[in-house]
Amino acid sequence: MRTTVGIIGAGPAGLLLARLLHNAGIGSVVLESRDRAYVEQRQRAGILEQGTVDVLRAAGAGERMDREGLRHDGIELRFARERHRVDFPALTGGSSVTVYAQTEVCKDLIALQLKEGGPLLFDAEALAVEDADSEHPRVRFRHEGREDVLECDYVVGCDGFWGVARKAVPAGLSRVFERTYPFGWLGVLADAPPSHDELVYARHDRGFALLSMRSPTVSRLYLQVPEGTDAGSWRDEDIWDELDRRLETDDDWRLERGPVTAKSVTPMRSFVHEPMRHGRLFLAGDAAHIVPPTGAKGLNLAVGDVVTFARALVHLRATGSAERLDAYSETCLRRVWQAERFSYDMTTLLHRAPGAPPFEDRIQLARLRRIAASRAAETDLAEAYTGFPFE
Repeated sequence: MRTTVGIIGAGPAGLLLARLLHNAGIGSVVLESRDRAYVEQRQRAGILEQGTVDVLRAAGAGERMDREGLRHDGIELRFARERHRVDFPALTGGSSVTVYAQTEVCKDLIALQLKEGGPLLFDAEALAVEDADSEHPRVRFRHEGREDVLECDYVVGCDGFWGVARKAVPAGLSRVFERTYPFGWLGVLADAPPSHDELVYARHDRGFALLSMRSPTVSRLYLQVPEGTDAGSWRDEDIWDELDRRLETDDDWRLERGPVTAKSVTPMRSFVHEPMRHGRLFLAGDAAHIVPPTGAKGLNLAVGDVVTFARALVHLRATGSAERLDAYSETCLRRVWQAERFSYDMTTLLHRAPGAPPFEDRIQLARLRRIAASRAAETDLAEAYTGFPFE
């Protein structure tokens, strides 16, 4: 097989890249190690930045998102039983975010790719990226019980942290920056209407809590738990009781309860691999960087990466200049590090570290009250949350 761009991974980044390239008349082949049902069902992110929403619309993949997605014009911060709303449009000149699950983004992009785009191969396990620093890199993969080779002009690794793409970057050229956190998120899906019409981020002495949603009838809720917690060790009733405690306020707000349909624990870590390019291999999304989910940046960073690559390749086709492709890693990393900074700030602002002294508690409350009292501090949060420019 031969194509212009070989894309490893059919998550939202790989699928969106295939769509952008298709719209620009550039051929691609997508290799996905899992089957279609798995890709369309795995629960991941659910918050789309303004820029991500705009890109999906421009790519022709926004019809169902606009119909079913939930536009949010702010978030609520809770601390010391107080409530403070951050108004995104008022602080950013009109930007907002949209609640629309990654599973739905993938469903939309898969349908478009199968109908209009190039080959999308499920159950196609990428085994290695070869000759990444040559003019014609290759992806060796296994599909339908036999090994094959995809010859490309470029390879884009959208295959996540555990994929093969990053392994093709020589160790001597790689630099890794990472931080792990001594807690995780216990996440639950529940058949319960959301208890608030916007996301609620709560800082509590017992730990962080987040009230989110997937639809008008399904809530997505999170609790800070110790690192290594088994989700099955939490009874449903105990989860609801703990959410009640951490989200408590001095007014008449009440938490809506309902049947819990799924539980999982997400570890918290920050990770960046530099560079994001080696020869004609380009890393995107979790293959190059991971953020703790507090800032809702993971999916949106991946979108920024593939938009940057697609625009650079279109620029090369139009002008003959590889300047933008050569600047891919530097361009992406500027945005990545701002998102890492914001995600770190939000995590340390809202989570109580094990054994934290009372001094740290007071610092957290002081930071939150500064956001509530200062338009400048509030604007910095709103601009970061709704999204940094792609380039």
